[in-house]
Amino acid sequence: MQTGVVGRRHEIEQGMAGQRPELYQRFLDEVKGYVQLADELGFYGYCQPEHHLQIEGFEANNHPGMFSLFVGQHSKRMKAGIMGYTMTTHNPVRVAEEIATLDHMLQGRLYCGFTRGYHARWVDAYGIKEGVSATTPDNVKARDEQDARNRSLFEEGVRVVKKAWTNDVFSHKGDNWQFPPEGGSTGHPAYAKYGKGQDENGRVQQIGIAPLPYQRPHPPIYGGFAASGRTIDFWAEEGGKLIVLSDNIDFCEQLNNRYIATAAKNGREVTRTDASAWGGFLMLTDDKDHAAKLMEEHMWFWDEWFIPLGQRPPNVLIGSADEIADKIGRAHDRLGFDELFLMFGQGHLEPEANQEELEKFISKVAPRFSTKDAEGTFV
Repeated sequence: MQTGVVGRRHEIEQGMAGQRPELYQRFLDEVKGYVQLADELGFYGYCQPEHHLQIEGFEANNHPGMFSLFVGQHSKRMKAGIMGYTMTTHNPVRVAEEIATLDHMLQGRLYCGFTRGYHARWVDAYGIKEGVSATTPDNVKARDEQDARNRSLFEEGVRVVKKAWTNDVFSHKGDNWQFPPEGGSTGHPAYAKYGKGQDENGRVQQIGIAPLPYQRPHPPIYGGFAASGRTIDFWAEEGGKLIVLSDNIDFCEQLNNRYIATAAKNGREVTRTDASAWGGFLMLTDDKDHAAKLMEEHMWFWDEWFIPLGQRPPNVLIGSADEIADKIGRAHDRLGFDELFLMFGQGHLEPEANQEELEKFISKVAPRFSTKDAEGTFV
């Protein structure tokens, strides 16, 4: 996964890196190179988050669907991953239709996640309903009205997306959304002749998206960077696989166990493999001094940007191929995952260093845990 960094550290420190066109053009060119390389090497997918208004240059991924299409255009086999649509800032029916259309354009080379939104500057500006705001560590701990409002929009939004994907026509009335609006919408003679959802009085009482997803019933769903018990329960109910980036394996195991137990209560039998994907920030090097410099650069990025937003540093997979493989192996023995979710130094490190790291991971680490299938994907 890339974070969407546009500038190197010295360029970000100059200010307003996100608005410099030459930096964004370089960003696109470098991402294209990473995608093509990852595709050739056998990585399963390449994904990115959604963020807006990032004039500083730290996270400039402002359209998850459009960027996933960019990934798909520059790869032949690899999937594009959306991590994910921030549902407090989107109409869920539009999201359902957009992802379904993208799924067709990529002929199923797509998976997607959904998030709540933690960055107030853009979530507050893009909020889909009046008064909605970001979820922050403070309001999560306090269980305040704002956090409840954010969660309600998020959970209902995901459920509407799934309803749209799995029905030819549907209606919905919830705490935040009603489709169609009260009383129905104005109809059309062609709706009665060639479609569905219009009543005998010519009022639209049900709607449907076009197209339905290419993958049936829908693309694979992931719960982006889940940590709270309430969120674990939600994804266990809705069938979204957790992405967990923590080095606290006891904590990760607790999340898995809760997910499996909640899924069972909702009639879903799942295993540890189904429950979560595990991973962290990849820093592969045999040179201890270089490793220390990489860690310093990584922590500068995290301290400057994420820590003030209440985001804890993710697990860091740092060291030689043997050291990283050992850490992955120990985590796998406890957690039983079959997917590894890796972040890398896109943007704030030079392309040559990142490309070498991706190549070394595939040649020295991946074969210890998996083999390539007929399409060249590590499984």
